[in-house]
Amino acid sequence: MQAQATAKFVRYAPRKVNQVLSLIRNKKVEKAFEILSFLPKGSTELVGKVLKSASANAGKLKDLSSIKVKEAWVGHGPRLKRMRPGPMGRGMPYKRETSHLTIVVTSVGVEADKKKVKSKTPKAPKAAAPKKAAEVKAASAKKAENTTEKG
Repeated sequence: MQAQATAKFVRYAPRKVNQVLSLIRNKKVEKAFEILSFLPKGSTELVGKVLKSASANAGKLKDLSSIKVKEAWVGHGPRLKRMRPGPMGRGMPYKRETSHLTIVVTSVGVEADKKKVKSKTPKAPKAAAPKKAAEVKAASAKKAENTTEKG
């Protein structure tokens, strides 16, 4: 099952958002949130919100360890054209970049961490144990023979 979330027209440069996305691609969602919490980038807040939305869109999958980030990409949005004052009354143009962010999560191919469960049934004794018991009986029989011969 796949789910996706998008954020459009956000005021982050696509190149800077892609640096964050490259760290969480193909990771479990639980691990991705952990990576984002320790990453000193400005766009981690945006990526965290979109990732949270995508995992919520997954529906009945309540456990975050059972889903992973399948795809995450960012595209260029429209550039906002702005003017800055320049020398001699001129205007100096500059552009603010925007981006469109998409994250796809899936539950296919992800196994939940399995915990070791102790079996309640007792294990059968090994085959070596009866041999030892037979050897003990044979040794006691030899001792009995030795004592009767001496006495």
